[in-house]
Amino acid sequence: MRKWTARVIGSAFGLGYAPLAPGTVGSAGAALVYLYLPAIREPLVHVPMILLSVALGVWAGGVMEEEYGEDPSQAVIDEVAGQWIALLFIPFSPITVLLAFILFRLFDILKPGPVDWAQRLPGGWGIMTDDVLAGIFANVTLRAIMLVLPMLPFGVAL
Repeated sequence: MRKWTARVIGSAFGLGYAPLAPGTVGSAGAALVYLYLPAIREPLVHVPMILLSVALGVWAGGVMEEEYGEDPSQAVIDEVAGQWIALLFIPFSPITVLLAFILFRLFDILKPGPVDWAQRLPGGWGIMTDDVLAGIFANVTLRAIMLVLPMLPFGVAL
């Protein structure tokens, strides 16, 4: 039951078992949930969802590592948390969701500086922490883009 629960949570309800680019599929799933479920955009829902996904992801990622090996591709709850962090307190529009998705994937794949270091932490901590940092980097970068290019239709702040 423990392994099954970890697989369901860690794979973001099966997204991690996508045959191609499961990390991108997990990020896209998180972005689509954000895009099409307005309730998740509310800070009183969004922040707890991030905290819950990080906490459960540390546990599930650690269990999944026991089964699949170090940083298994099937574990995409980290991408879900990172994607939601990339969108945290960002004005909502389809453009901001798309930019947050692109930026998050970029930082998650390139793993600059501390993002790369963080993935070396043991167990579920390494699985989650690099994506949390990639989400923060994406969020800050998107904010900078919005400041530099205010004429683009970025949406209305919550």
